[in-house]
Amino acid sequence: MKNKSLFTHIRNASLIGATVVSCWLTNTTKLLALPSEVIVEKLRPIPVFTIADSQGTPLIAPNDDNGGVSPVFISKQDANNFLDKLKKDNPDLAKQVQVIVIPLGQIFELTEANAKEKVPFVFAYVPTQTQVEQAKKLNTQYQGGVPLFVAMLGNDQGSYFLPMKQNDQEFIPLFFEKQQVQQLVDDFKKAQPDLASSIKIDVVTLEGILEAFKESDDEVLTKIVLLPSKESIDFLRANVPNPQK
Repeated sequence: MKNKSLFTHIRNASLIGATVVSCWLTNTTKLLALPSEVIVEKLRPIPVFTIADSQGTPLIAPNDDNGGVSPVFISKQDANNFLDKLKKDNPDLAKQVQVIVIPLGQIFELTEANAKEKVPFVFAYVPTQTQVEQAKKLNTQYQGGVPLFVAMLGNDQGSYFLPMKQNDQEFIPLFFEKQQVQQLVDDFKKAQPDLASSIKIDVVTLEGILEAFKESDDEVLTKIVLLPSKESIDFLRANVPNPQK
């Protein structure tokens, strides 16, 4: 799969901020984004967590630059911790809000709608601290954002996304937890020991990938699949009804 160039640009840009991704894409590609509905479907399986009132209106913190910011947590535990702190700092406000789960695809739709209507309000993704530390160890260029971990295959001449196959369909998995991609890498090394030295784990960011989804016409992006964390998988299993029951 010829994805070296795309990965290099996404990795370098997303590691130093989503704004740079947009600049690179504007200067070097014809802007033929993935259709919005395709992006939403890619993001829909990922649950994220925010603080909102009983009507689902998100808690917004004032921000001089953007008008308002609402946190979107990748981890439900982080969202719970935030609410616990709010109960101590502002108990009256805390009584009016709760942690709610929302598909990442819906956050994307709301973000796009706010931008189109020029609403002075943004969502801010809050990464899990343990995964931030893992990202820092893997790539010293990482400077923040929600890290996504990807298996790479290559050498000094260049690296490529390591694709997987399921039901004869090839896809590129991006993981929210380093432990998940580590299992993939370990399995690959066992299956193909002669290539063990050429596989590694690298980091991109959710923010950078979202910008690439919106702006790039590279067909490799259609193969990217975001896979939820173990915590999110456990949450979905515990809270989504099983139609077979």
